[in-house]
Amino acid sequence: MLDILISENIQGAVVDALQSRFKIVFQPDLWKDPSLLAEKAKSCRALIVRNQTPVTAALIDAAQELLVIGRAGVGLDNVDYKHAELAGIVVSYTPDQNAISVAEIAIGMMISLARYIPAADADTKKGNWNRQKYVGTELYGKTLGIVGAGKIGYLTARRAIAFGMKVLAYDPFLSQDNILLSELQAELVELDDLLARADIVSCHLPATPQTVGILNRDRFFQMKPGALFINTSRGKVVVEAGLADALKAGIVGGAALDVREKEPPPIGELETMPNVILLPHIAAFTREAQDRVTAAICEDVARVLDGRPAVNAVKRAIPARGSMPLVTS
Repeated sequence: MLDILISENIQGAVVDALQSRFKIVFQPDLWKDPSLLAEKAKSCRALIVRNQTPVTAALIDAAQELLVIGRAGVGLDNVDYKHAELAGIVVSYTPDQNAISVAEIAIGMMISLARYIPAADADTKKGNWNRQKYVGTELYGKTLGIVGAGKIGYLTARRAIAFGMKVLAYDPFLSQDNILLSELQAELVELDDLLARADIVSCHLPATPQTVGILNRDRFFQMKPGALFINTSRGKVVVEAGLADALKAGIVGGAALDVREKEPPPIGELETMPNVILLPHIAAFTREAQDRVTAAICEDVARVLDGRPAVNAVKRAIPARGSMPLVTS
C-alpha cells in the first residue's frame, strides 16, 4: 500500500524527511491526468495537493484507503471537503502560513497601481523620460476597503494603516465589536457601501457558492470613480467582463489581479489595458511562506498516519474510516 501521493510540485527538506518514514510517490504533473490520478489514489492513505488537483467526490469514493487529504494552502475550492467529511477523511490545510506573503503583495499592488510603477518602468525602458505622464497619488489619507476581513484581510489592513490609510471592512461573519476590527479602528459596512466609499478595494474572499461572481458588473459600476481594485483571493469571485467594462468606462481607475476566473487565463481585454497588473497566482509564493506551508501540511499528514489528530483540520482531526497502523521510524 502507498502511504502518501503528492500530485503537484510540493518539495523541500520536510518532504524529504517524510521519505525516511513513509512510502511516497511524487508526481508533480499528476493533477493534469484525472484518470491516472484516480487510479493512483486508490491505494494511498494520504494525498497532498495544492490548488490544481481536483479532489472530487468521485476521487474520494475511489480512494478507499484514504485517511487524510493535505491541502498545501488556504483555499479549499478544489477539495470537496464536505464529501471527505462524510467519508470519514481528515482534510488538513494551512490557514495562516502564507498570510503575510499575500498581505505584502496586496500592499505592493496598491503602491504599483497608485504610482504607475509597471507602466512607467516599461515606458522608461523604451528610452522615454515621461515624468509628467506618471503623476500618481499617495496612499496616505485614502480609504481602503477590505472585502473579506479574515487573517489576510486583517494583515493587509494593518499594513495599510502604517501608510496613514483609513479602513472599511465587509465581512458577513464578523460583528462591529470584533477585536481585530477594533484594533484596526475599521468600520464594518455592507459591501455596496464599501464600494461607494473606498479609494482602494482589496478582495480577500474565499470561493464559495455565496461569493462566486459577487463582484460583477453592477458592483464595479458602484465603485467610487477612479478607485483601484485588487484581488489576491480567488478569481471566481470576480466577473472579469464586468471589471473590464468598468475599467473602460473609467469608473475603476486601475486593477491588479493575482488570480483569474480561469487559470491559466486566455488572452482577453484585461491583458491589453495599461492600467491593469496581472500576475500568475504568486501571492503566496515566497520562500518563507512555502516553507511554512509545506512544513505544516507534512506535519499534519504524518500525525494522521501515526494515529494522532491533525492540528489544522477543517473539521474532523482523526479519520473515521479504516485502520491506522502506526509507522515506526
